[in-house]
Amino acid sequence: MAYRAVVVLAGILLVAALYGLIWLFSRYFLRKHGVEENLADRSTILATWTFAGVAVGLVFVVFGAFVLGPWAFYRTARAHQVPVSDAAAVGWGFVIVAISLLMAAGGLAALLSIVGAL
Repeated sequence: MAYRAVVVLAGILLVAALYGLIWLFSRYFLRKHGVEENLADRSTILATWTFAGVAVGLVFVVFGAFVLGPWAFYRTARAHQVPVSDAAAVGWGFVIVAISLLMAAGGLAALLSIVGAL
């Protein structure tokens, strides 16, 4: 029974870590493209929409996260008039989603291995 509580709490921490990674990479993206004005707010908005796209996409057989996440990133970057081409925005969104999901999945695999579920 204690393992269930540990797994649930660790799962919540992994979701928070996933959002944190997306936020960190979004902030890096904005800073790299010369956005300094309202950087914290813009990175939060960009990360929130990207995370929402990933979360909805995960429901659709995991593959949807790699479609909806970058799409949400692209749309939000366009809405904030970040000086980047459309292809670069989609590419950055895909890389951010892929790296964040791989790191979170690695953490989940480590957790499940520790509790003996793998």
